[in-house]
Amino acid sequence: MADNAAAGEHEHENEKHEQEHESSFVDSLKDKISETFHKDDSSSSDSDGEGKKSSPVADVTNKIYRLFGRERPVHKVLGGGKAADIFLWKDKKVSGGVVGFATLIWVLFELVEYHLLTLVCHTLILALALLFLWSNAAAFINKSAPKFPEVQLPEDIVLGVASAFRIEINRALVVLRNIASGKDLKKFLSVIAGLWVLSILGGYWNFLTLVYTSFILLHTVPYLYDRYEDKVDAFGEKAEAEIKKQYAIFNVKVLSKIPVGALKHKFA
Repeated sequence: MADNAAAGEHEHENEKHEQEHESSFVDSLKDKISETFHKDDSSSSDSDGEGKKSSPVADVTNKIYRLFGRERPVHKVLGGGKAADIFLWKDKKVSGGVVGFATLIWVLFELVEYHLLTLVCHTLILALALLFLWSNAAAFINKSAPKFPEVQLPEDIVLGVASAFRIEINRALVVLRNIASGKDLKKFLSVIAGLWVLSILGGYWNFLTLVYTSFILLHTVPYLYDRYEDKVDAFGEKAEAEIKKQYAIFNVKVLSKIPVGALKHKFA
């Protein structure tokens, strides 16, 4: 009996030791798992902090080049209204109608060699004849005569257009005055080059053809640029860098040797 009791106690002690060993193993395993999770959290938080710190640098380095320093969309640059919708062909029917009407006017004046006064007179003759026949035909067929609305130009619209023209003309005069005063040599040379190009174009085309060509370009270039702006901006970035390089060489060799200081003092 004593031997059995001793054996039972020995087995009971072994079970206790095994349970303690298992509990210590489970606790150590839990501690290791918690440590790994804490390390992952700290590393992720550190990486997030580094990402936040490096985000302004990334924003600067990843800044996309836009042609002429443009920061707004093309639609906003063109005014963002109905005119911009027409230039970018948002409504193909309206844009096509505007381009078709301009083409018709150019064909009449250039190819058919119609004159403006003749066209206006013929248009008025046709319109008045149709309206006169319509009014008299309504009396013969026992129908009420058509009522023609009174058409008048609002004063505020006329004054607004005149004021807009006045503001633009005054702005152009200010720019010309600043250029003529010799304060900005770069702008002076760019305006001279632009006028020289216009004089060459005027020798090949008359005024109406030049206006029509500009009108067509205004309805095609913004649309194509809006559609392929990434490729155009990449090419423009390379072209601008090359132009700046050539201008720096030209400035060192030619412009820096021109005595501009005396002219500035004279016009100041």
